[in-house]
Order: sequence, then C-alpha cells, then structure tokens
Amino acid sequence: MLQQTRVAQGLPYFLAFTEVFPSVFDLAKAEEEKVLKLWQGLGYYSRARNLHTTAKHISEELHGKFPNNYKDLLKLKGIGEYTAAAIASFSFQECVPVVDGNVYRVLSRYFDIETDIASSGAKKEFTQLASELIDSKNPALFNQAIMEFGALQCVPKSPNCNLCPLNNSCLALAKKKVNQLPVKLKKQKITNRFFNYILAIDNRNQAIVNKRTQKGIWHNLYEFPLIETEEKEKEEIIEQKINLLFDDINSITLLKSESVIHKLSHQHLHITFWKVNTNTTFEYGLDYDNLRKYPFPIVLHNFLDNNKY
Repeated sequence: MLQQTRVAQGLPYFLAFTEVFPSVFDLAKAEEEKVLKLWQGLGYYSRARNLHTTAKHISEELHGKFPNNYKDLLKLKGIGEYTAAAIASFSFQECVPVVDGNVYRVLSRYFDIETDIASSGAKKEFTQLASELIDSKNPALFNQAIMEFGALQCVPKSPNCNLCPLNNSCLALAKKKVNQLPVKLKKQKITNRFFNYILAIDNRNQAIVNKRTQKGIWHNLYEFPLIETEEKEKEEIIEQKINLLFDDINSITLLKSESVIHKLSHQHLHITFWKVNTNTTFEYGLDYDNLRKYPFPIVLHNFLDNNKY
C-alpha cells in the first residue's frame, strides 16, 4: 500500500483492510471485486490484484507460511527487490540493503556519484555500495536509518547542510554539488488521453457500466460507456458518436464543458462527462445504490458522489 503512496494516505486503507481481512486466509478467499472496492482511491490498482494473488499463493501453496528470506520473497507477485529487502531485513534480520530514492540521494551526494539513477546500471552500482556499508549485525536499523536520513535531513531540495552530522565528510557539500545530485536525466514521457464518459439512463432510471478487462490502467475496475478520442473533439462530434451507441435517445447533455484532468504517473486523462436519457430498457441496468457497490476509479467514484441519478 505504501508503494508510490504517503503513509497518511495509506494508513486508513491498511486499517480497513486488516479489519475486513484479519488473516491472509480471509484475503485469499475474498472476491477480487471486494478487494478492489476497498482499494478504491489508492490508485495503482495492480498492487491490489498482486496482493490478492500473493495471498492466495501463501494460503494455498505455502499453507499460510510467509517466506522468511530475500530470495523466496522475490518469488511473490508484486514484491520486487526493494520490498523484498525491506521485509527480509526488518522482519528476519537478513543482511540485504534497501535502495530507494532516499538511499540513492544520500549515497550519490555523500560519495559524489554522478551516475544517472535512471540508467540501467544504477541500481546494481548503488546496491553494491550499500551492501559494503550495511551493518551486518543490525541491517534493519541501518536500512531504516539511511532511508529516514534521506527523508528528513538529506532532502531533495535545499537541505540544511549546516545541521547535517555528516557535513565534514560529504563530498557533494565539499564540492558545492549538493543541488546537482543525484543525477536523473531520463524523464518519463507523459501521454495525454481524452475520455468521454457517458452516464446512460434508461426508462427505469437505471444505468449501465462496463468492466475494464483490457490490460492497462484500471484493469478489472468498472466504468461507464466510454468514447476515447486522440484529441479533444467538438461537442457535435461526440454527440454523433453517442447516437451510434444507443437507441431511442431522448436527450444528450454535456454535464460540464471543462474537462476533469486526472493525472497518473505516466498519463494525463482529460475526462468529460455526458448524460444520456433513453426510452429503452437496459438488460443489465443498475439503480444508483447497486451501482455504488462496484469498484470504480476514484475519478468516477467522485463523479457519482455528485451526480445521483
């Protein structure tokens, strides 16, 4: 839950999860939709699916016994090198270093390392250095200390080096390069996508939703019928496309002219909402209360909060 997520945001979800799923066996037996519903709002939903898959594996294949070493932890779906090292050192005192953004920053500044941390060989280089430095007798304390040091003292912008206990031996400070390190040259390309969501209401005041089964964002979450375009289209173009989707339309309403911009790590979604009233009866229509039971991306969940039909 704390991957790409602040503690303050993740904690309420953790407490809700442990209340509903007090053991790995409870989580393993749960329906995926229930897991996703509880995760709703945290984002990066593949983490929830990986968590669920791993719970099933531990419950069914490992008989409830959680792996107690780095090598076996890496075999679990959703657990990479950083998480495996954290669990192995914190829980089982295995001497393996954790290397996250904070550790990159501390090591690159202290030793004046100009390796691009986004490059292919950076992880191996910094992990090797951390392995040489780690306290073999107390790896958990070392790992937590260096991460906290990066988070609280050796911060990304304008660190207070005058108060730093390592200021007499920090090479970046001596060379006046603190604000130049760590080096990160590769920037992730942002893709813009244009979504037109349609809240379609039938003659019983029921709406329809679809499950996103294709790979990519929001996999296995629910959404309204969607028209995606390569750029922001004129309203009349979208209306023409809507008319091709539904029969016996009574009215088409653009609910808000300005798009909602929903920012993901590598995509910016420009979302527009439309309401369509039809004179037909949807075979799988849902009333508002039943619709709210399904797991939605948070942007659609918030839309439903403000648009009861």
